[in-house]
Amino acid sequence: MSPAADAPARPARVFPRVGPELVAALREIRPQRIVLQVPAGLVRNAHEIAEGLRTEVGAPVALATRACFGACDFPSRDEAPSADVAVVLGHAPIPNVELVRPTFFVEMREAGGDPERLADTLVAAGVPRRLGLVFSIQHLDLAGPLSESLGRRGVSVRIGRGDRRLAYAGQALGCNYTGAEAVAAEVDAFVFVGTGAFHPIGLAFATDRPVWSLDPLRNSLDPPIDRAELVGRRQLAVASAREARRWGILVSTFRGQDRLGTARALEEKARARGRDAEILLFDRLDPRDLEGRAFDAYVNTACPRIALDDGALYGKPMLTPPEFLMALGELPLAPYRFDTYH
Repeated sequence: MSPAADAPARPARVFPRVGPELVAALREIRPQRIVLQVPAGLVRNAHEIAEGLRTEVGAPVALATRACFGACDFPSRDEAPSADVAVVLGHAPIPNVELVRPTFFVEMREAGGDPERLADTLVAAGVPRRLGLVFSIQHLDLAGPLSESLGRRGVSVRIGRGDRRLAYAGQALGCNYTGAEAVAAEVDAFVFVGTGAFHPIGLAFATDRPVWSLDPLRNSLDPPIDRAELVGRRQLAVASAREARRWGILVSTFRGQDRLGTARALEEKARARGRDAEILLFDRLDPRDLEGRAFDAYVNTACPRIALDDGALYGKPMLTPPEFLMALGELPLAPYRFDTYH
């Protein structure tokens, strides 16, 4: 049995990218078997990365092939029972999530993006002069240089430090934008620096400031997200569930998403209001899992993006915990409250 298998799970170790430092750290603990997890954007290179680690570390490497939703979604013991070390690409650790085995997070920091050109693009687009910046983990190294470039152009920049779920100031996490919330009163708009729509949409739900999206690799800027439309759609979902009598309360068994305590509190609130409620456990939720069940609506205590992004895929209303309290009449519809996962 290797030292890695005998030892209890250690704190996460973090590396900017796949390279000699990661290989040396893995060799040091002499793993018996490595499980490698990659996000969708790196799937094309996954086999090459696995082969490189297998050769340089001298240990078998198994690829976790299911979809990966974030740092909360690392491989479980059941998924990789023989692996004593996990290597997770493309994410930073969530500081308050306990790990099941020694886990090496490789953030895949991206050096691309000229801060001077990016600042010119923002100023030319007429972004407000009091600006909050939020970054995907891959582009967080731009935080300092881009702030300085914008400052030289007369833009006041704020980058907030979030709560215990965020590893870095200015970091975006799909369930937590407390870094942005911390400086929202000091800015007139936010710019998300990264690729894709996932994080800008979450940021728009979480704050009441306009959210622009800046792709640092293409030097392209998308116009502000229509927050009113996003929130209006969710308010309609709440309204459609106001008369629901039987509620299914969804609880994830993923270590990074498990909010059973919250679910039990919501169950008590539902029953105090004369509603029936039952807790439903799942690991990976599929709309088909809820077909044929005798519930009028659901409240999801796992990742809030299940309801916000995929709610239309379910046959019954799917609400977040704050939306559930709105449906019960315990919270007003406005201001809208994002389901921040702390």
